[in-house]
Amino acid sequence: MERWIRGSASTTTVVGWDTPVVKSRLRVWWSAIRYLVVGAGTSVLSILALAGLFGVLLLCPFGVGIPSLAPAIRLSRWPVGVDRRRAARRLGEAIPEPYRDGSPLKDPATRRDLAWLAIHAATGMLLGSMAFGLPLGVVQQVVTLVAWPAAGGIEGSLGFVVDSWPRAGLTLLAGIAFAGLTLLLPRAARWQARTARKLLRPAPGVVLADRVAELTATRAAALEAHGAELRRIERDLHDGTQARIAAVVLQLGIAGQLYDRDPDTVRDLLVKAQDTATDALAELRTVVRSIYPPLLSERGLTGAVRALAEHCPVPTAVHVEYETHRPAAVEAAAYFVVAEVLANVTKHADASTVDITLGGTASLLSLRIRDDGRGGADERRGSGLSGIRRRAEAFDGTLTLTSPPGGPTVLRVELPCGS
Repeated sequence: MERWIRGSASTTTVVGWDTPVVKSRLRVWWSAIRYLVVGAGTSVLSILALAGLFGVLLLCPFGVGIPSLAPAIRLSRWPVGVDRRRAARRLGEAIPEPYRDGSPLKDPATRRDLAWLAIHAATGMLLGSMAFGLPLGVVQQVVTLVAWPAAGGIEGSLGFVVDSWPRAGLTLLAGIAFAGLTLLLPRAARWQARTARKLLRPAPGVVLADRVAELTATRAAALEAHGAELRRIERDLHDGTQARIAAVVLQLGIAGQLYDRDPDTVRDLLVKAQDTATDALAELRTVVRSIYPPLLSERGLTGAVRALAEHCPVPTAVHVEYETHRPAAVEAAAYFVVAEVLANVTKHADASTVDITLGGTASLLSLRIRDDGRGGADERRGSGLSGIRRRAEAFDGTLTLTSPPGGPTVLRVELPCGS
């Protein structure tokens, strides 16, 4: 369907059903119908869940239903979970599960689940029936209007035979009313999804409490890691550098006492003291590198990671998707994460190639490290992964590990940059 409107200075084309706007609205309309019709099915599940819980409650005074109450509540979470996932897909955002460890009877999310089951049981079937019936009603009215003159009369959906123009007018009005109600179906679907999101996501207070608990645990882990790092530095200085410097002092003291009596021995002692001081300086540099690698200052994170890749026995490729300066502490954490992962790959993975991807944004540094090794990496079995997770969580970051048996192993780390 196309027509032209000619103006004084331009020509305007008005296109009908094949315009992108119309197609977009039809997709929205059809998506709402599907969502509400499926919601009618989950509404039946809500009714069954409520009926089951009510039956268990009726048995509680007799002592029979009390042991079954907690399992019944957990079972009722299945249809609730279906609606939670449907609403998340409809709204295009994740809706996390709000459940906490412990008895479901004391979980605040249980009351919100019951509220959703009651609301959905009361409205889901009605909205689903409207989504299914209204479009069919529109089609039926149109068919009746077109066909009744040729048929001499058609039984309409309003309870009378359409055999005259006045009755056809009533059918037309009914079709317009059905069409108007059909246009409201996307709003009904949006209301149902938003109600599900409001009731089935974690309550704001619960989210805050969980976040506080998470930050408390993260802070404790960061303090523990910091304390372990200080103890390691102190041990390295005490057992290595400090012992060698003490040996230098002792050798110089002996050389001072023998200076006049035995020049040859003094010469040997001075050479040994020089060698010992050189070794102490090398160990001190090693300790300094373990605190903040000089490569980060000289080459930046990308250059430092490429240097690690060059020294890795396994062929390693580095891909940079986003490069910018990040806080020094974040870059140091990322550097040590890469170093530890490459060490693990070398020792345990039996890999032939490693791919490192540096990306993210100005406010988030992301690392992706993939190897084609044997897989099966498990954080619970050690191999340094728990230490990498603690290092990431100290910056309120996240670690995700995928390592099926047979490989490949993919480790993703995201570190907020605080900007």
